[in-house]
Amino acid sequence: MKIGLFIPCYVDALYPEVGVSTYKLLRSLGLDVYYPEKQTCCGQPMGNAGFQDKSRKLVESFDELFKGFDYVVAPSASCTSYVRFFHPEIAGHECEAAGKTVDLVEFLHDIMKVKSLPAKFPHKVSLHNSCHGVRELGLSSPTERNIPKFNKIKDLLQMVEGITVFEPERPDECCGFGGMFSIEEIGVSTKMGIDKLHRHIGTGAEFITGPDSSCLMHMQGIAAKRKLPVKFIHVAQILSAGL
Repeated sequence: MKIGLFIPCYVDALYPEVGVSTYKLLRSLGLDVYYPEKQTCCGQPMGNAGFQDKSRKLVESFDELFKGFDYVVAPSASCTSYVRFFHPEIAGHECEAAGKTVDLVEFLHDIMKVKSLPAKFPHKVSLHNSCHGVRELGLSSPTERNIPKFNKIKDLLQMVEGITVFEPERPDECCGFGGMFSIEEIGVSTKMGIDKLHRHIGTGAEFITGPDSSCLMHMQGIAAKRKLPVKFIHVAQILSAGL
C-alpha cells in the first residue's frame, strides 16, 4: 500500500513533531510512506475566510501531487475534511486525491483496522473531539443524534499501555477555535476556549489530546496566558510513543 503523507501547513510550521510522529507510526505498520516535498496548504484558510476561488490553484496542485497514492493520510481532521468535501466543489470536477484523503484516526481505525499498538504513555489524558472530526468525518458520535455512542480516537488510545483516557463534560462542544472565527470573534472564541479548558482540567487529566493541532493550539494559548495546569499533545504523538 502506497501512502502519501499530507502535513498541513500549520503542523509543518508550528508542530513538526506531529508530522514526524505520524510518519513513524505509519512506517511501523509496514507501509510505504512518501512525503511529496512540493505539497502546500490545502486552501482551508482562504475557504474559511470566504475566498474559495483563490484556493483553486492549491486544489488543483494538491490533486496532481497526491492522486497517484492509494491513500493520502493527514494528522488533521479539519484539513482532511476540507480536502474531501470541498476540493471537488472548488475545482468544479471530481478530484481523485480528495476521495482518497483520510485522517490518521480514520486510517488506523477503519482502513487498517489496527487491533494493537506498541506505544506506552503512562499518563492521564482528556480527549478533545474536534468539530470537523465529529460532524464531518464521524470520528465520534455527536450528542445531538440519537445513535449509539462511539469514539474511534478513544478506541485507539485505549490500546496504549499505561494510559488513562477521560472525556470532559459536554464532550463534543466546540473549543472556540473555528479558524477565522477565533480572529473575527476574539471575545466569544476565548470564552468558549476557557469553558472547554476548565471541563478538560476537571477530569483530572495531565494532558489534553485530540486529532487537530489547531484546536489544541487554541486551548494551549489560553492555558499559557492563564497559567492553567495542563499540557497538550496530538494523538499521533501518543500512538507513536516509544517507537
